[in-house]
Amino acid sequence: MTTNSLTSTSDVIVIGGGLVGSAVAYGMARDGAQVLLVDEGDDAFGASVGNFGLVWVQGKGLGQPSYAQWTRGSASLWPLFADALRDETGVDAQLLQPGGFELCFSDEELEERKTQLSQLAEQCYGAYPFEMLDAADLKARIPEIGSAVVGASYSPMDGHVNPLKLLLALRKALSNRGGRLVNSERVERIDAQRNGFIVHGQRRRWTAARVVLAAGLGNRNLAPAVGLQAPVVPVRGQVLISERVAPFLHYPTVTVRQTNEGTVQLGDSLEDVGFDNGVTADVLSEIAARGVAAFPLLRNVRLVRAWGALRVMAPDGFPIYQQSATCPGAFNVSCHSGVTLAAAHALRLAGWLNGGEMVPGIDAFSADRFLKPYKTFAHVD
Repeated sequence: MTTNSLTSTSDVIVIGGGLVGSAVAYGMARDGAQVLLVDEGDDAFGASVGNFGLVWVQGKGLGQPSYAQWTRGSASLWPLFADALRDETGVDAQLLQPGGFELCFSDEELEERKTQLSQLAEQCYGAYPFEMLDAADLKARIPEIGSAVVGASYSPMDGHVNPLKLLLALRKALSNRGGRLVNSERVERIDAQRNGFIVHGQRRRWTAARVVLAAGLGNRNLAPAVGLQAPVVPVRGQVLISERVAPFLHYPTVTVRQTNEGTVQLGDSLEDVGFDNGVTADVLSEIAARGVAAFPLLRNVRLVRAWGALRVMAPDGFPIYQQSATCPGAFNVSCHSGVTLAAAHALRLAGWLNGGEMVPGIDAFSADRFLKPYKTFAHVD
């Protein structure tokens, strides 16, 4: 039973301290709000500590022009965003944006990729730069590529960061702006009041004029209390990390990237297994085999870590951004692309959450769309 007798007041309470919640909280504090960030901590099924670190635009938004525009906009904001965080905190998120590749292992896969990206470019009136490379062109750019790869798509918009450094920078920047972080506290209930909200944790409670639900999979249970819906589900991804090796991969790919410390990160799974964030030998073996096929020099490299993490997925794969019609001041912010969209969340979405004008095009991401037929979105990063 909750014994949360201590009450404190803020302008806004952000529930969920992962990359999505931390970016939103920092952005709102940057705009002058007094922000309290409440995070469940290590007990949560957090995606932020297990993601691939990609700032990725390529392939996103097919059938949803607003999402294609939203991701492109965020990617373009990332250099400014990374510089601001470094200047404010001294923490470098290690942004590299040289462009990125999606590798194809068959002619059919390569042709399908070309068709998808061509449709995206048409959908975006040509403002979606990409190249299709055959095996020879690809090898000229990445000499270490394996013969099993028949080609790739390339986009200059893509890049990667260190997600743990990013999370640290966001937390420090929030603190520097006067924001507060409460860790290891699960929110159990939200009560809507005439002039705001009471948020009940396990041990404490807080009041605020606004509340932002950014708790990932936890949003599903919290949203109905403030007149919202968050039909998000977990999709597991497993990741492998190698020992440090000499630099060989200077561009990120969807499934293999080399960090600036020299380790290699491999991941290539989408699993519908419910709330199981464990690892399995069969999936890890497939990930390793595909990585070696792409880059044969990895064959004798030692693997040092493996983990599973749960992506936060809406039924169509796109974000959910919505203010409650019945409880104004309560917002749902749910998405799986917390790294790519961090810049947009902090520098654009936060203004709306603080009471400013709605970002143009953001109404396309209301959860009300699930009251109508929708197409399933298959691509996730």
